Amino acid sequence: MSVVLRKRKNKNGTITLRLDIHSNGKRWVETLSKLQLCKPTNPADREFNKRNLQLAEAIRIAKSAELQGGEYDLEPVIDNNIVVTEWMTEYISTYTKADKKNMSGVLGRFKDFLAVKKLKKLTFKTIDPILIEEFIDYLEKNSRGEGAKSYYARFKKMLKHAYRKGFLKHNILDKVERTCHGKADKKDALTLEEIQILSQTRINSPEVKRAALFSCVTGLAWIDIKKLTWGKIKLETRYMTLVRSKQTKYNDEIDVPLNDTAISLLGEPKDHKSFVFQLPTADGANATLKDWVKRAKINKKITWHNLRHSFGTNLIFNKIDILTTSKLLGHSNTRQTERYVHASEDMKRLGTNMINIKL
Repeated sequence: MSVVLRKRKNKNGTITLRLDIHSNGKRWVETLSKLQLCKPTNPADREFNKRNLQLAEAIRIAKSAELQGGEYDLEPVIDNNIVVTEWMTEYISTYTKADKKNMSGVLGRFKDFLAVKKLKKLTFKTIDPILIEEFIDYLEKNSRGEGAKSYYARFKKMLKHAYRKGFLKHNILDKVERTCHGKADKKDALTLEEIQILSQTRINSPEVKRAALFSCVTGLAWIDIKKLTWGKIKLETRYMTLVRSKQTKYNDEIDVPLNDTAISLLGEPKDHKSFVFQLPTADGANATLKDWVKRAKINKKITWHNLRHSFGTNLIFNKIDILTTSKLLGHSNTRQTERYVHASEDMKRLGTNMINIKL
């Protein structure tokens, strides 16, 4: 049995990395398509190639150990001298879930933390619970709101995967005594009156306006409204059916009712595969949204997520029970919905403060 890392030069000067595998009398090749080497013309290119070669070698070692364990019906013995951040980079490169950007974010934070600690080549062999607890402290000190808690949850997810793959001999997280806490920032929500003011305010992109108002009355998150197609819209029953990308764990479909306002914002129906809204990037949409809110003279910090937050808050404010609100938002439990109760209370308090009378 052998696993050899080989290079194949391409016509354009790049190099493709492949694993030449011999096992049980068979031979096959696995191409590492995401780790192609570029034609180096500067130090940055050479560093890029060096990093990809290191990742390819880590994959070769893991593949060899996997095959060796299979041949002898043994648990694979994997080299735990592999650099943690390099393994995490490879893990994220093949990660396909909706929070991939967040996974990359926590890796960036971990690299920054290691730079502060002056640990350039932390391996699975040398990582320990004390270091992880120090990373928790770093996250809490350098993150806002629930950021620290969210980052650490994803960091743990990667370490658990590394443990299952055998890079860690023990589940190191069992020995971590610190808990990562995060406190959610108070998010601004638009009142129904403010949403109406926005609807009458000029905006640079009518399509962003239409989609934003649709989010306000349906609670759709950006990732869901961006990919919403006409095939999900059921005008005859006044519902739309979708799988909410971040709120559902098992890809369960959710039926979201459409009121008169939502239906009026849909426009003319198109074929089933067409997108309902033709939208720019998330950054572009948020920039347009920010300018729109400012032009409407609404003194609140509003991003696309605040539109969803406004939907939940207005439901609670108008006495819709928390269980119904939770279902309309696609939450897996009511604990996630409780934040809208607090926001609604703040909205009520602000409302009563507006009619203070000096006696």
